[in-house]
Amino acid sequence: MRITIATAVFLSSYLRGEDQGYAVSVEIWLAAFLRNSSNLTIYMKRIFKIILYVIAFHLVVFGLTMCSLDRYTTKAFKKAQKEKPYDVVIVPGVPYDSTEIGTVFKARILWAKFLYDSGFTKNIIFSGSAVYSPYFEGSVMKTIADSLGIPPGHTFSETKAEHSTENIYYGWKMAQRMGFEKIALATDPFQSILLRGFGKKYCPGIGEVPMVYDKLDISQPLPVVNPHGAYHPKFVSLKEREGLWKRFQGTWGGRVVKEYEKDNPTNGKDDK
Repeated sequence: MRITIATAVFLSSYLRGEDQGYAVSVEIWLAAFLRNSSNLTIYMKRIFKIILYVIAFHLVVFGLTMCSLDRYTTKAFKKAQKEKPYDVVIVPGVPYDSTEIGTVFKARILWAKFLYDSGFTKNIIFSGSAVYSPYFEGSVMKTIADSLGIPPGHTFSETKAEHSTENIYYGWKMAQRMGFEKIALATDPFQSILLRGFGKKYCPGIGEVPMVYDKLDISQPLPVVNPHGAYHPKFVSLKEREGLWKRFQGTWGGRVVKEYEKDNPTNGKDDK
């Protein structure tokens, strides 16, 4: 009991930055430790076991998740090989940082180039608004993809989407307006599997071409481009425009569901 009280005093003083209280609590804690070392040993063993169980649990979950993603990616990619070429693939955007290109940003662009060069798709739609940085994700990704050698007439940008569910839905609607029939989502496996059910329900017929990392050279630098054309002069971060709950709803397709039910009143009633 003394150890518990002393520890509480110690933590409280330390977190408040009270040096004097900190020193006194250390003395109390040490005295309690000397008088109750046997009890402390028992407590520490229990805590240590709990920590080990938690670590083991997370390792098992992580391992199962990775195995599941690997199986999904292999199966979906083989299916895409049989169904290619697609008229167009939709690549969800990633916030653009003009000072440092992120790995996910680079991987999605390189995956788009691989799919075009390998005959998986005839066209590419990069989807993404200016969400967390002052650059329209779809526009700047198209600019970089064009610089990599993909013909500009075969790359397009969708700049309304602010969430992954909107990337796939607005990209799909844009593709349909352009007359494309065979459409697929092309992104990393984790995002692809998360959007799978959503896509089947709100984007009928959409395929999937999850990223196969072994086919990419992430160390390959992207060309340096002038992103001025993708700059949003009146940019306001989504974090400042929407609260946490509203952003959460958007992530799970809140805006898309409303638009879908408005465009498809009969289907909307049937889904409820």
